Amino acid sequence: MNEQELMGLIYEIFDPSMPRLGPGDRDSTKKALGAALAALPDGVHAAASTKLRILDVGCGNGAQTLRLAGLTKASIVAVDNHQPYLDELQRRAEHEGVAHRVRTRCVDMADMGLDEKSFEVIWSEGALYRMGFREGLEVCHRLLVPRGVMAVTELTWLRPDVPAECRDFFASEYPVMTDTDTNVATIKGCKYEMLSVFTLPSDAWISDFYAPLERRLSAMREKYASDPERLAVVDSCQKEIDMYGKYSDAYGYVFYVMRRRG
Repeated sequence: MNEQELMGLIYEIFDPSMPRLGPGDRDSTKKALGAALAALPDGVHAAASTKLRILDVGCGNGAQTLRLAGLTKASIVAVDNHQPYLDELQRRAEHEGVAHRVRTRCVDMADMGLDEKSFEVIWSEGALYRMGFREGLEVCHRLLVPRGVMAVTELTWLRPDVPAECRDFFASEYPVMTDTDTNVATIKGCKYEMLSVFTLPSDAWISDFYAPLERRLSAMREKYASDPERLAVVDSCQKEIDMYGKYSDAYGYVFYVMRRRG
């Protein structure tokens, strides 16, 4: 299986029709947004402002994008590099009556072609790592207005004594994963001030992500029962789910809410 075939299989597994394409939940998005908007100059009035501009980096099929649209009157630019995800986001936005405020762009998040200092809020749930955590913070810093706010989730070690099986798994899956204190230090080093830090609940992994994903994996096993290469990819996805089931106290997604200094 070549690289193109592999990516085709990944996109087949992580189909646009899934509720969401990574861990997250509506309450956590709302909580992070509340902390972010409270730090803007107009504070509690920010959500009602039609002048508020939000950028959602690595939006996927837009679960959090639509939540942001529902909680604010903002105009939202949603960026992803896979057009079928953006098509699904647009379909859902039309269904929810917010399509006039959501504009999609199919581009590489490292080169989004957006003007500097053009957003009051930047959002990224489970996607910034694709640029590298520090690199993503630096790119977004340039796009924020002075004193603009940013909220991101990042896969993070939650305890120092991570079991060997878990650490070995992520040594290949996400070798640069680190702890909360180190991520906060990186954020501050990129000229942000911290506003809020909290860990997503375990159900944010299960209800709208791992449970639907397991159903898709079951269908993939039937479809590719005679294809060992594709079955190996399916099994690797299942291993990730099983790993979280065993070690959810050792790692998780952490929401980091910050404000640009200057």
